[in-house]
Amino acid sequence: MVIIRNNLDEVPDGKRKSLRPGKLSPRRPVPNHIKRPPYVKTRMAPGIASGPEVHDLKGIEHMRASGRLAAQVLNYAGTLVKPGITTDEIDEVVHQMIIDNGAYPSPLGYGGFPKSVCTSVNECICHGIPDSRPLQDGDIINIDVTVYLNGYHGDTSATFFCGDVSEEARNLVKVTKESLDKAISICAPGVEFKKIGKTIHDHADKFGYGVVRQFVGHGVGRVFHADPVVLHFRNNDGGRMVLNQTFTIEPMLTIGSINPVMWDDDWTVVTEDGSLSAQFEHTILITEDGAEILTQCEA
Repeated sequence: MVIIRNNLDEVPDGKRKSLRPGKLSPRRPVPNHIKRPPYVKTRMAPGIASGPEVHDLKGIEHMRASGRLAAQVLNYAGTLVKPGITTDEIDEVVHQMIIDNGAYPSPLGYGGFPKSVCTSVNECICHGIPDSRPLQDGDIINIDVTVYLNGYHGDTSATFFCGDVSEEARNLVKVTKESLDKAISICAPGVEFKKIGKTIHDHADKFGYGVVRQFVGHGVGRVFHADPVVLHFRNNDGGRMVLNQTFTIEPMLTIGSINPVMWDDDWTVVTEDGSLSAQFEHTILITEDGAEILTQCEA
């Protein structure tokens, strides 16, 4: 991946300016009694752990609890999205809600990541760092929440509308959500992982959207990122889903270029041409008759 700062002054639609990094607030504290993931002690990202996350009954209940909390936090964070609020203010609320529930915000300290949530606005594909930039009318924003509760991670994200959003952006977000839903619907024990990528890619192609390749879904549970690597584009990778396994599916679709450009903060990733990108993510559990979405708010 090319690591440069995006210096475009205008994006392709000519109606908004490209993102610029804002100011970061100090790192938010976490009470000492809250259990921390092992990687917090080092600035090195642990990468993807070998071996799938497959759980016994107790582990499944822990995964349901962490997934439920992540969903609740994400749902509340989405209600904060409006013109004028900064992504740092969203981070502050997310951080407080997570620690108030006795959990640790998984991104905080992961490989040196400085905040408790990822906020990816407009052309930001993923890993946007919350800062002082106020949201603008017409923005779209992906909020990516992961919590570490009782030794298990729950991971989810969604893309939200800020104010009066263009039809072009609304359609991208709609199709991205549909691609995730369709991918989850084909999951079950014995299904090949490559069918996830085909399902997402086929749906994106119908609308002429690009599918980002460099960022993947992953096993999640006792560790933040584990096997398998879940590709969102057509591929011939091997591997099949197994009963009681947990992993994420998190497609990132773009209106234009699928090529990512990383800012020099080593985290924020934007589209090469400044075109819009959207993402949705769920943590799922493979069950006897399909898949259970663990990061879904109960009706």
